[in-house]
Amino acid sequence: MNKETIDRIRKFSEDRDWDQFHGPANLAKSIVIEAAELLECFQWCDDNFNLQHVKEELADVLIYSQNLLDKLGLDADEIVNMKMDQNEAKYPVEKAKGSAAKYTEL
Repeated sequence: MNKETIDRIRKFSEDRDWDQFHGPANLAKSIVIEAAELLECFQWCDDNFNLQHVKEELADVLIYSQNLLDKLGLDADEIVNMKMDQNEAKYPVEKAKGSAAKYTEL
């Protein structure tokens, strides 16, 4: 997300004095709840879904994720790149390309 969007998310919570409700556990729970609502968009059909509803639920996941990043003092780019390094080591192209197998089964 760009800085303006992140600042907007922060201001939204600050203006409402919601930091008191945004402990790491609360935010993690909220991410899971919103992810479940996102999954619900695809509950009965994989390819016939309301794109606007998907966007709203995905945005909620991202907003709570940004709040958790802030709460823990983490940088999204840093932790995503850390995880991508791990994923690239677990799933080398020559073994994983075209396969859905878990890394322990490659």
